[in-house]
Amino acid sequence: MRRRVFLAGMPALALQAQPEGMKLFLLAGQSNMAGRGVITPEDQAPIAGVFAFNKEMAWAPAVDPLHFDKPIAAVGLARSCARTLLRFAPQQKIGFVPAAMGGSSLDEWKPGGALFTQAVQRAKAAAPAGTFCGILWHQGEADSGKEELARSYTARWVPMMTALRGELGAPELPVVVGQLGEFLRTNEGGSPFCGVVNEHLAQLPLRARRVAFVSSEGLKDKGDSVHFDTAGLHEFGRRYALAYMGLDSSWG
Repeated sequence: MRRRVFLAGMPALALQAQPEGMKLFLLAGQSNMAGRGVITPEDQAPIAGVFAFNKEMAWAPAVDPLHFDKPIAAVGLARSCARTLLRFAPQQKIGFVPAAMGGSSLDEWKPGGALFTQAVQRAKAAAPAGTFCGILWHQGEADSGKEELARSYTARWVPMMTALRGELGAPELPVVVGQLGEFLRTNEGGSPFCGVVNEHLAQLPLRARRVAFVSSEGLKDKGDSVHFDTAGLHEFGRRYALAYMGLDSSWG
């Protein structure tokens, strides 16, 4: 039997049936996955067949901000990823499960930790609406300040992602990881080892099965040398989608 969900701010007459049969994606990492781009009217226009699992554990149209980690959550990359995926499978329904947390380090995503546990809980609560077919990951800025953290990134990421896939019951679930912004090199004193983290991110497809790496080359920041701007996030999402389809030949 279909459940009905209440979308915050909508009258009772606007109750909608919960979507079913979706392809689900877990969104994980830190602020550039949560999204900090400036919101435009385009970013708040619903996309037919694209939903997000909100803070209240209910499905709603996927309009930015999808995340709710911090009050400054804004435009992310998920919607543009969905638009690109739908070009190849127009009838498919897509569901995003936001779980990123701004400022979080990789160690905060360890199995058993609060962020890992919350992501798993949200994913399992969302699972009845479809089938998980991917994890979109963007994180590493918080690990770019210390050399020991940067150089141990792969050794810490692989077991974390292995455990996360295991919790979702899919040991080879496709995972797409994104390069940190090249502009981090100009972040005075905050990210001296961002190049090292990027080297590790680029090599993750060699260290774990069904992992794809997405370049952030040419994408600009919003003026803070940390976060991608809106245009950059739109393009980044397109690149994530193309990388994902390289892992999932059945898409479309």
